[in-house]
Amino acid sequence: MDRHPGQVADIAGNVAAHTLALRPHALLRLLHLASPSLPVGAYSYSQGLESAIDAGIVKNEAGALAWITDTLQLSVARLEAPVFCRLYAAWANGDMDRVQHWSEFFLASRDTAEFRAETMQMGYSLGKLLAELLPEHALAPALAAASGTAGAKNLPYPTAMAAAGVMLETPLEAALHAYLFSWVENQVLAALKGVPLGQMAGQRMLLKLEDAVVEAARVALLLEDDDISNWTPGLSLLSMRHETQYSRIFRS
Repeated sequence: MDRHPGQVADIAGNVAAHTLALRPHALLRLLHLASPSLPVGAYSYSQGLESAIDAGIVKNEAGALAWITDTLQLSVARLEAPVFCRLYAAWANGDMDRVQHWSEFFLASRDTAEFRAETMQMGYSLGKLLAELLPEHALAPALAAASGTAGAKNLPYPTAMAAAGVMLETPLEAALHAYLFSWVENQVLAALKGVPLGQMAGQRMLLKLEDAVVEAARVALLLEDDDISNWTPGLSLLSMRHETQYSRIFRS
C-alpha cells in the first residue's frame, strides 16, 4: 500500500523494527507486552464502561461487544493508537522533542479527571517497571527524564508503552497490535465483571473483536497528523458521571 509523507512509516525513518517478521525473542517480548500480568494496574480501570453498564446502555454480551467495538473504532483507533505510533517512532529515533510533543498532545485529549489519572498511573507504573527491567538500556535515562521527578506521574501510558516496544525490540506494527489487544482484553474483562457475563461470553467477544483490532491498527498507521481526533462526547460524559457513581468496582 502506498504511503504519504505524513504517515508513520515515513516519520519513523529507517527503523529496522518496523518489519512484522518476528524473531523468536521478538515474539516472546510481544507476548510480554500484551500479557494481562504486566503490573501496570490496567485491570482496575473500565474507561467508562462501568458507567455505561450502570446507565443501562450495556446490558448483555451483544451490548458489551457493540460498546467495545465503537469505542475502539471511534476513539482508540483515531487518537490513542496513532499517537502511540508516533511516540514509538520518536523513541526509536531518539527524538525527545517529539516524545514530549505527542505526550502532551495525548494528555490534552484526556478530558476527564479519571481518564487523565488512569493514563498517568499506568504510565508511571510501566516506566518504573522498565527502569528496573532494563536499567542499562540506552533509552533508560531519557525514559527517566520523561517521567519527571521522583514520585511524579508525568508519563502517559502510550508514551511508556511505546518506549517499552522500542526497548524490547518489538516491531512497530506488532507492538501496536499488542497495545490494541491489551486494551480490548481489559474492556472484555471489565464487561465480564460489570454486566456480569460468563467466561465463554468473554472468549466469544475476543474472537469477534479480532477484525476490529486489525482494522484499528490499519487506521492508526495511515492517519495523517491533522486527522487525529477524538470526538466521543458521550464517553466523556459517562466518565464524568462515573466520578460520583454511588457503587463501583473500577477506578474509571
